[in-house]
Amino acid sequence: MRFVKEIENDYCKTQLYSFNNKYIIKFEAGMYEQIYKVSELEISGEDEIDEMLGDSFYKGVVKRFQEMEEEFEKIIDSID
Repeated sequence: MRFVKEIENDYCKTQLYSFNNKYIIKFEAGMYEQIYKVSELEISGEDEIDEMLGDSFYKGVVKRFQEMEEEFEKIIDSID
């Protein structure tokens, strides 16, 4: 897997990788990660990924991070 670049934004750590003719977009927030894969054939290049990742998409990513954290906390609480 080849690191392509860090994608600057106000929401979370975002990195772009390239592997097996796919772009891999990795979002990180604390202990949680989300990964999206996009075929290199579906888009014109790295710049189009920057355009795809608008505020509304990032807000959805942040919401999923919050949901992930809530679900994980429920699991941890059930162990106690």
